[in-house]
Amino acid sequence: MLKIFWDSQGVILEHYLERGTTVNSVGYSEMLSTELKLAIRTKRRGLLSSGVLLLHDNARPHTAIHTLQTLEKLGFTVLEHPAYSPDLAPSDYHIFGPLKDALRGRRFTSDEGVKEAVHE
Repeated sequence: MLKIFWDSQGVILEHYLERGTTVNSVGYSEMLSTELKLAIRTKRRGLLSSGVLLLHDNARPHTAIHTLQTLEKLGFTVLEHPAYSPDLAPSDYHIFGPLKDALRGRRFTSDEGVKEAVHE
């Protein structure tokens, strides 16, 4: 599974989960606190101090108390995402649509092959 964080300037972080890994609040919060925070600091200098706006869906790991506490501690502002609003998912149009087009019809023998193709 691929979790991707991006803004108008491009991709900030690609986070791949190992096959069979379950997404939960603890793992998601840890990734936000370590990997995403570092990626923002590295790729978008000054953004952490000026304020991060985060739009994610209403999946349970995103709305769990542990995650909300982590987001508050990080100082991230979470934009409201109404339930059942797929038309408000910019990733579907700007990231995953083109990615599906680029990967359509290809066969992969390993997870590493998929990761490499994503970077092409």
